[in-house]
Amino acid sequence: MDDDLNERSDEVLKTKHRGLSVIHDPSLNRGSGFSADERERLLLRGLVPPRQQALEQQIQRVMTTFSRQRTDLDKFQFLSMLMDRNTVLFYRILMDNFEKLAPIVYTPVVGEACQRFHAIYRRTRGMYFSVEDRAHFRTMVYNWPVDDVDVIVVTDGSRVLALGDLGCNSMNIPIGKLSLYVSGAGISPTNTLPVVLDVGTDNVALRDHPLYLGLPRKRLRGDEYISLIDEWISAVRHRWPNALIQFEDFSSDVAATLLKRYRHKHAPLFNDDIQSTGCIAVASVLSSLRARSMQSADITGERILCAGAGSAGLGVCEAIAQAIEAEGATPEDAYDRFYVVDENGLLGASTDSRKDCPTRRKFQRSDLAAGMPLGEVIDTVKPTVLLGLSGRGGLFTEEVVKKMAKHVVQPVIFPMSNPSTASECTAEQAFQWTSGRAIFASGSPFGNVTMPDGEVKYSNQANNVYSFPGLGLAVTALRISCVTDSMFLAAARTIATLLPDEEVKKGLLFPGVKKLRAVSVEVAASVAQVAINQGLTGQALPDSALQSRDGLKEFLREQMWEPKYGHIVAG
Repeated sequence: MDDDLNERSDEVLKTKHRGLSVIHDPSLNRGSGFSADERERLLLRGLVPPRQQALEQQIQRVMTTFSRQRTDLDKFQFLSMLMDRNTVLFYRILMDNFEKLAPIVYTPVVGEACQRFHAIYRRTRGMYFSVEDRAHFRTMVYNWPVDDVDVIVVTDGSRVLALGDLGCNSMNIPIGKLSLYVSGAGISPTNTLPVVLDVGTDNVALRDHPLYLGLPRKRLRGDEYISLIDEWISAVRHRWPNALIQFEDFSSDVAATLLKRYRHKHAPLFNDDIQSTGCIAVASVLSSLRARSMQSADITGERILCAGAGSAGLGVCEAIAQAIEAEGATPEDAYDRFYVVDENGLLGASTDSRKDCPTRRKFQRSDLAAGMPLGEVIDTVKPTVLLGLSGRGGLFTEEVVKKMAKHVVQPVIFPMSNPSTASECTAEQAFQWTSGRAIFASGSPFGNVTMPDGEVKYSNQANNVYSFPGLGLAVTALRISCVTDSMFLAAARTIATLLPDEEVKKGLLFPGVKKLRAVSVEVAASVAQVAINQGLTGQALPDSALQSRDGLKEFLREQMWEPKYGHIVAG
């Protein structure tokens, strides 16, 4: 048999498993990559093909089979099975082909995978806490076999992307999100935990489906719902007090409430849809200023029109308002830069009949008629930036986009809703309808656009993946005790400065996702510095990390997990 063909990481995996139980554990399994020594010590002789193969050969085999999958959902299922079989191989392939595979592993394909979850479910991954498990959460958390959990992504499935209430079908959301933490920032996959809180579903068709895997009951609401979340938070904090908790895809009626309730009392915790989306939106606006030959301080002069007044839309506006304040504007002046519309039109002072909340009130206009339609708002205020967080595919019609281009030389158009079917417009539409003058970024991926004269216009993806993995790396490496708004602002400013001026002037706003790990290190260093300055770190740092940004980045790189086969030690 060949000598060991694989370069080994420094990771040491202790196990009492032998034989088939090793092969059935994805964190231990190497498939055809087990060395002769491992086959002997772990009782694997005869259980795997006799010839050892290098990781590169395994990658070639997997990618050849992947290319034969007919549909995107087939590709999603194929990669899910690989994740269930061989952790290192899955993440090595995802990292090496991130630009190609990220849209399969997460948006937009994860949306279809969630809709079909009850039909394509194969094996368990993560944990489910249901209404029927009340009073048992404290003991249930010990059913998870890992003592050191660093990152938990949790959803109640009430607002999955722009697809609505998918209940227990939403498990693929936290699974997919955590795969981005691992591939994008080197969080150890063993130390991640995807969670679904099954509090029922109001999706009647799903609830009544015979294959639905969640509780067939109406969604829990009100004080009972809050009490259940309280119990879950308490149970998780009891076992994993340092774990970063990310709230994902909670509906607008509870998202901000939960964030406010737990973010300081039970930190570290944040809401991805509100804070990460806000972070990448701020980065997008700041980078667009550079593309328009302006300075970051010029954000105070933007006129921002946001279509969408849910938790994501208001969270984005709130984050941009904070960025405007950071440049010296008063809170009143900052909020005065915004015009927010929902399905009923412009938020105005006379919107008493609508669902109200303190954040919505901040963005209500007293100088314009409540309910003014989107197109009329554009004609009236001549916005420089158009944000789409409505979840309504095609909302930015040709008429709307041309109105933007009529009033602004370089209209900034950011349709940020996911998945791609919910995007307010496509890159091709934005560039065609503005004669190539738009600065474009979207939540879902779109290809670059070639104009009739042959000029290529760049379609940027304003993806949260530029922000939350780096934040997670900083929180876990430094044991940050609380996630603050200033950390997200620092991350946004960093993301907006990563490309040189000559590339930004061409319309590129962000580095390619192939460089995501490098981006995450830069973001993590900025977040870490804020935490150090605010006295929120629990991990002692070497002098080199405290003395310079380069030293801090080197420390962070050393904490990142690499998808290489480690050393298996028989316990």
